[in-house]
Amino acid sequence: MMCYGEKIVGMHPQGLCKKCGKCCRVVANNNYSYRQLQNMADDGNEYAKDFIKLFEPYPSIDAAREVDSAVVDNIIARLKADGMYDENDITFYHCRYITEDNLCSIYEERPTLCKQCPSSGWVITPPGCGFESWLFIKREEDMQRVRRAKEELLDLRVMKNSTKDENIIRKIETVEKKIDKTINMYSKYGSYKW
Repeated sequence: MMCYGEKIVGMHPQGLCKKCGKCCRVVANNNYSYRQLQNMADDGNEYAKDFIKLFEPYPSIDAAREVDSAVVDNIIARLKADGMYDENDITFYHCRYITEDNLCSIYEERPTLCKQCPSSGWVITPPGCGFESWLFIKREEDMQRVRRAKEELLDLRVMKNSTKDENIIRKIETVEKKIDKTINMYSKYGSYKW
C-alpha cells in the first residue's frame, strides 16, 4: 500500500521538468518571510527546516536579479498582479545543491519539499517552465472547488432561512464554517473574486 507522501509525490509529474535550473537558482517563498521560516524551523516545522536546509537567501533583490532577472521580474509581476507584493517582505533564495549542469547533487536524498515541487497550482514558475500547463490545470481545479463550495454555501443559506428548527440550523452552521474554511484557504489567490 502506498503511503501518503508517495501518493502526493506521484501526483506531481516530474517528467515535465526541463531541468533548466531556474527554479533552483532563483526562488521566492511568498508564503513566509525568511524570519518566519527560521522561527517555524526552530519550532520543529519540517517544511521550514527543509527549506532553510536547501535554500540560501540572496543578500538583496538585485543580487538575485544578477543571476536571472527574468525570473525575479516574473515573480514580482505575479505577486503584484495578485496584490501580494511587498518589497520589504520578499526574499529570494538559491538552492545550495544545484550543480553547474542544472542537476541536483543530492537528488536521491532530496527532501519531500523537492519531490513535491511544484507544491500547488499557485507556485510561480520561471517563464517557459515545463509545468506551466499542469499548473494552469491545478489552478482551474482549485477555482472550480471554490466555486462549488460557494454554490453549496448558497444552498445551505436558503435551507437555513427556510427552517426554524434549531437543530438543523446548528448543523447547517457547522457545515457553513467548514465551507468558509475551504474558501479562505485560497483567499490570498483571490477566491472571493471567483
